[in-house]
Formats: sequence, C-alpha cells, structure tokens
Amino acid sequence: MTTWDPAQYLRHADHRARPFADLLARVPDLPGERPLIADLGCGPGNVTALLAARWPTARITGYDNSVEMLDKARVEYAGPTPGGGRLDFVHADVRTWAPAQPYDLIVSNATLQWVPGHMERFGAWVAGLVPGGTFAFQVPGNFDSPSHRLMRDLAERAGLAQTLRHDDAVRTPEAYLAALADLGCEVDAWETTYVHLLQGEDPVLDWVKGTGLRPVLAALADDPPARERFLTAYRAALREAYPPGPHGTPFPFRRVFAVARKPAEFLV
Repeated sequence: MTTWDPAQYLRHADHRARPFADLLARVPDLPGERPLIADLGCGPGNVTALLAARWPTARITGYDNSVEMLDKARVEYAGPTPGGGRLDFVHADVRTWAPAQPYDLIVSNATLQWVPGHMERFGAWVAGLVPGGTFAFQVPGNFDSPSHRLMRDLAERAGLAQTLRHDDAVRTPEAYLAALADLGCEVDAWETTYVHLLQGEDPVLDWVKGTGLRPVLAALADDPPARERFLTAYRAALREAYPPGPHGTPFPFRRVFAVARKPAEFLV
C-alpha cells in the first residue's frame, strides 16, 4: 500500500501546479451558473483550490484515497469559497469512482497514471457530464526519462519491480484523442515538456520522493538498511543523470494533456 506525505509532495508545489494551470487555461466555459465539479485525485487540495478561483460559484468536490492527503486538504481548503461556492473533500477510489449526478466538469491532475486501464473509465465519466460539460486531465509522460528508468532498474535488482508503474502507465496524446473522440467528444490533446529548474542538494531525488518513488519507500518501510541502500544507489545515479548547472538542476518533465467537451446536442 502506497502511503503519501503531503509535506514532501508540496515541497515542489509551484512546479507541480503549473501543468494544472495550463490545463485549466484550455478548459472552455462551463454550462452551469453554479457548476458542479469533481477533481479526481485531489491530493492535498492546493490545485483543487485553483478550480474555485476559475469558477467562484462552483460546488467542487475533491476525491482521493489517501487519508493523509485528504486531512491536509480539509484543514487548508474545505468550506465555503469567497465567490459563493464550496469546496469539499471525500474519500474515493478513482479506479471505481463513477458520477452519482451530472457534472459540469470532471478533472484530474497527475493521477490517472496510477489507475491501470484508466481509459476504460472514460465512458462512464463522459456519460456523467451534463451536455456541454468537460472532462480534462493531465498525466506525466516521463516514464522513459532517466529518473524513472533508473528507478525501475534499481527496483528490479532489489526484487521490487512489481511495485512500480512501467512505460505503458500512460498513453500518447493521439490515443487519448481517439478514445475520447470515439465517445462523441470534441477533443484537444497535446503534450509539453517542461524544464523545471530545481534548487538544493539532490533535488530530483527530493522530487520523486513525493511521487513516483512512494511505492518503493512503502515497500522498504520495515527494512531501513535496505531502504538506505536503495536511496544511496539511486541518489548517485540521479546525480550523474541530472548534473547541476550554474543556476540549479534542470529537470525535463514531459506531460500529456487532454480536454474533451461533451457536445451540447447531447441534451435530452
């Protein structure tokens, strides 16, 4: 069971939030005056709050299966919003979540890579949109980058290969476009490679400790010596793969985006 550390995750909050802001910039106006929005995999709630800034009157529910993340989100963000909307945070498993009522927007930020076969869920989620509603998501597309290849190689040597996702955890923009267009949506799909300039000692290791490395850390939680051996080897490999420059450590990070709008003519 992967456990999450909100404080570690938020150490790179500005960099992590940028793709979500770029995603929201491509989401069209929503049909409802008081939109109903679901955020799948809301984490500590910091990007869920951006939804309230974009749609001040919206009723927004963030869903996550991490108790630690939900506790952080509720303390920081839950309750009425200044624009007359509301933010709530609810425990749910994205692998099985289905809309219980029609939503104006279903959005997901850097979560679906954790959901095997997530494209199979698209039909239920699009069906759960109001006519003119939108399903939008972004996922990391960096599974072939040195940070993840090195992690998988070391995990395999440690007998932990089964704990990690592989390069088929996400699909191409073309695959997402085709799947969502087949559901009758108007689709905008693209990819972007950000070059984050990270600061501090071993910043790439610090980054992945908040996300991709969590399954390994959880698997080795009861064996501190093995955990330290893994981190020592991984740290050395990352230092070689991502050498610091005069202004910090450049960390290229590919992301895949899709915005799918359900046509208004679905109205019945």
